[in-house]
Amino acid sequence: MSHTLPPTGQVTNPQLAASWSDWFGDHTEALIGIPLRIALIVVILLVLRALAKRAITRVVKGVLEPSGGEAEPRRPRRSTRGAAVLHRDRSRARQRREQRARTIGSVLSSAVTIVLFMVGVAMVLDQVGIALGPLLASAGVVGLAIGFGAQSLVADYLSGLLIMVEDQYGVGDSVDLGEAIGEVEHVGLRLTHVRDLNGGLWHIRNGEILRVRNDSQEWARAVLDVAVAHDADLDTVYRVLEDTGRALREEPEFADVLLEEPAVWGVQSLDADGVLVRLAVKTVPLQQWGVTRELRRRVKDALDDAGVEIPFPRRTVWVRTDQADAEAGAFTR
Repeated sequence: MSHTLPPTGQVTNPQLAASWSDWFGDHTEALIGIPLRIALIVVILLVLRALAKRAITRVVKGVLEPSGGEAEPRRPRRSTRGAAVLHRDRSRARQRREQRARTIGSVLSSAVTIVLFMVGVAMVLDQVGIALGPLLASAGVVGLAIGFGAQSLVADYLSGLLIMVEDQYGVGDSVDLGEAIGEVEHVGLRLTHVRDLNGGLWHIRNGEILRVRNDSQEWARAVLDVAVAHDADLDTVYRVLEDTGRALREEPEFADVLLEEPAVWGVQSLDADGVLVRLAVKTVPLQQWGVTRELRRRVKDALDDAGVEIPFPRRTVWVRTDQADAEAGAFTR
């Protein structure tokens, strides 16, 4: 038996070609429709992510930057909320503002990216035909376990974000965070670094910060307590303190540091060593300690010139002699 080959280009099996055509027609949705929809989902999510990042950048800059820009004139004897260096060092204030903007923008961008990624994964799995119910249940259990294990870490990050958004303190501020007292060197989402007076660097978790005292916002107050003798003329003391404070404010070096006229608050206390008189004045932030030291030096010189005596502690000491001891012994016999 002999077989002849069909001519070139002739279909050898019309039934096979028809079956392939039917199969392709039946699976057109899987081969073309689903990939196109997945690609469309990816493109839409990327566009949404780009738009969200752009909106976040604009909002953060609008919130953190001054409305008038860097050219906005500084109001005399008024301060804006922020570090003390806003009054003295524009570049340092700009650095703090940029750090907050960069950190907050990064956190919000990361959150948007994670949310869009999770939505995209869910939509793609739905297009492929994978049931989301069991996956969501498993993810919920895993997330609950991770949440219990890392709740302190989550608390640190949330506290750090709130610290930045509310501007509780920033780099360069002088703060009291409990045991850590000093100048803030770094503010992160998880940790805050504080350099104390002795040069030690404190690493404090943001979730453990329960209260903050910031000496670098709005204004500060220099308080000086002066002790004078009980027989000193208080009217003279008041006059000396007022003249000394007024002379200090009139000097060009301290004209922009003192925000008001120094005021004598009066007698603060009476004790065995003397009378305590208080002098106080508002200053720009972080300048109160220097003003207090300068006032203390000038007040001392002024009181010396006015003849006002600064009291010294007085104690009565009883000295018992041998004769007194002998007499006491004979009396007891």
